Amino acid sequence: MRGMKAVSQTFSVVVAFVVAAVVLAAALYAYSQYQVLSAPPTSSTTTSSGPSKVILPYDNSTKTVYIKLVTLSSSSSQFNFNGTSFGSMIIYVPAGWNLNITYENQESLPHNLNLVQNNTAIPQSGDIAEDGKILLTIGATSSTYQLQGLSGGQSASGLYQDIAPGDYWFACGITGHAASGMWVDVVVSPSVTQPYVVVSSS
Repeated sequence: MRGMKAVSQTFSVVVAFVVAAVVLAAALYAYSQYQVLSAPPTSSTTTSSGPSKVILPYDNSTKTVYIKLVTLSSSSSQFNFNGTSFGSMIIYVPAGWNLNITYENQESLPHNLNLVQNNTAIPQSGDIAEDGKILLTIGATSSTYQLQGLSGGQSASGLYQDIAPGDYWFACGITGHAASGMWVDVVVSPSVTQPYVVVSSS
C-alpha cells in the first residue's frame, strides 16, 4: 500500500513538473516571437515615466524603415498584431520615409494588413474605409480587403513610399476585425529622427 502511495505521489510530482515545463516553454516562445517579430532592436531605452522604446531596423541612406507585423496564434486574442491589440503598439516614423512592411498570419482565421490614414481616433466602423483612407493593402486587394486575407502560415509584403506627416493605423480590413482591436497606431512626424516602436502595458 505504501508502495502504491509513493508511486502515486511520484507520478503527481512528475505530472506537475511536465505541466509547469510546458507552460513555461509556451510563455518563452510567445515572448521570443514578440521580441523577434515586432522589431529586431538596434537599441532601446526605458524611462521611469513610460515603456521601452525599441528602434526599428532601417536604412538611413534610402530613408526606409523595415516593419514586420505578425498575428500570433499564441496571443490571448485572435485580433492582434505582435500580441498587441487596441492601439497599444505605437510606431513612430520620420516624415517622408518609406515603409517596407511584411505581414505574417499565424492564426487560423484569415487576416490582412492595411495602412490607413485615419480620421477617427479608433476604428469605429465594420469597414475601415469609413474611418479613413486606405493607402496600402497587404494580403488582399483594394476590392476584397473586407472579405479576404492571408491564411495561417502565409505572409506578404508591401512598400509605401514618402509617407506624409500625420496619424495612421495598421489595421486588418476584414469586416469587424479592426473594431475588435486589430489595429496599431502609426505616428509620422518631422520631429522623429529614427523609426521606433513603443508598446504600452494597457
